[in-house]
Amino acid sequence: MAAGRLAEGLEIDAIGVAANFRCGSFVRFLLSITGGTAIRGAVVRSNGCGYMLAAADILAEYIEGRDLTELQGLRRDELRLLIVEDVGKIPSDRGECAAAAIEALRSAFSDLRARRVEEFRGEEALICTCFGVSQEKIETLINNQVMETVEEVTLACNAGGGCGSCLMLIQELLDQHARGHSDRV
Repeated sequence: MAAGRLAEGLEIDAIGVAANFRCGSFVRFLLSITGGTAIRGAVVRSNGCGYMLAAADILAEYIEGRDLTELQGLRRDELRLLIVEDVGKIPSDRGECAAAAIEALRSAFSDLRARRVEEFRGEEALICTCFGVSQEKIETLINNQVMETVEEVTLACNAGGGCGSCLMLIQELLDQHARGHSDRV
C-alpha cells in the first residue's frame, strides 16, 4: 500500500492534494496509518500562504494520533470550525485557502479508501472499505464469537466504524445468521 516514505521514515499510506486556483497555491497531506486504524503521522506540504499552511497544520494536529473510527466522515463544517477555533474568523480573502486545506485532507482519506479497495483481491465481497473488512471475516466473527449486534462486530474488527456506509450490510449478515440459527432450532 505504501507510496513512499515520509520525512520521519513512516510509510505513506495516503496522499491528498487540493489547490487554490485564485492564487495558484496547493496543499498536500501525506498520511501514515498504523495497524490499519491509527493515524501515526500527518505531514503537510504547501507552496501557499501562511494562512493555508496554518489551516492545514491545525487539521494535521487534529487527526494525528487518532483512530480512524474517531473521525467519522470528516465533515467540512466541522473541519472549518476547528480552523476558526484556532485562528479566529476566516478572512474573506482567505476562505479559499482554508477550503483547500480541508479538501486536501478529505482527499487523503478518499485516497486511503481507494487504496484499500484496490489492495483487496479476494473472491468474497468487501463489506467495509474504510477498514478493508471482507464478508467472510465478518461472517466468521459472527459465527465463532456469537455476535448479535453491529456494535459487537465493529468492536471486533472495526467494520462499520468509519464512514458508516456498511452498517446496513453488517446488519443483514447478522439477520441472516439469526435466521439460520432459528431455522435449526
